Amino acid sequence: MSLRSRLLVPAVVVAATSLLLSGCASNSERVGQPTTSVTASVSKNNSLSALIPANVKAAGKLIVGVNVPYSPNEFVQGGKVVGFDVDLMDATARVLGLTTEYRQAAFEKIIPSVQAATYDVGMSSFTDDREREKTVDFVTYFNAGILWAAHKGKTVDPANACGLTVSVQSNTTEQQHELPRLSKACTKAGKKAIRVLAYTGQDSATNAVVLGKSDAMSADSPVTAYAIKVSGGKLVAAGKITEAAPYGWPIKKGSSLVQAMQKALQTLIDNGTYGQICAKWGLQTGEIKTAAINGAIS
Repeated sequence: MSLRSRLLVPAVVVAATSLLLSGCASNSERVGQPTTSVTASVSKNNSLSALIPANVKAAGKLIVGVNVPYSPNEFVQGGKVVGFDVDLMDATARVLGLTTEYRQAAFEKIIPSVQAATYDVGMSSFTDDREREKTVDFVTYFNAGILWAAHKGKTVDPANACGLTVSVQSNTTEQQHELPRLSKACTKAGKKAIRVLAYTGQDSATNAVVLGKSDAMSADSPVTAYAIKVSGGKLVAAGKITEAAPYGWPIKKGSSLVQAMQKALQTLIDNGTYGQICAKWGLQTGEIKTAAINGAIS
């Protein structure tokens, strides 16, 4: 998921009779987005105040680095960054008595900016893995896997994709780990390698499948599922979800903000708000019961 994975992709959107990718012109999406507010009723937990770093407490807000679009997790609508991740981050901040300020950045620059304290936290569907944990700490908040999509009417088997062209977002788990591994298995068996088309934005990677430039796309399961949902029947799932792993928020290593956010998120899980946010975006299959610190499984 992204490595975003990221697992999520900016999805395709149907407007009038034509299929439009959300990020093609404005990195925004307009059709079929949930509007119900879940965070409005969240209240502050005063017992967590001591864990908030002094500079964050003085500012009264979390500076959050985010890369859009990556629907349904994070994308722009009406000039604002919205999505599943946004709802969850907003609710977590409210438990801490803070607001949020989202600053858009290139995906690959978010973790270095967290390390440099330019951002308090990153929020862009990052997979919490052991390599990343060497540079930042993570608070896990969701489980996602890898899911492929192909154009309707085209049969694609991710386990036997030798010789096919597969589009992905650059700097994701899919580009850096999954596809190289699958392609190596192909060539080792004397078959053609997988041709990888890497794009800066996931919207372009998805659009490549819609336009027939690639045979399939590989992305985080929430992203792919959402892209299929809003594609107007042009995309279908190819294979099943594989390589499930936790999403996490990267935070500067050693910061007490890690404990503060973990406890705030656990509060939301325990009181049911977290489940409501997952349900709002149709992501119940990835719900977790315990927010972990540095919960990488690989």
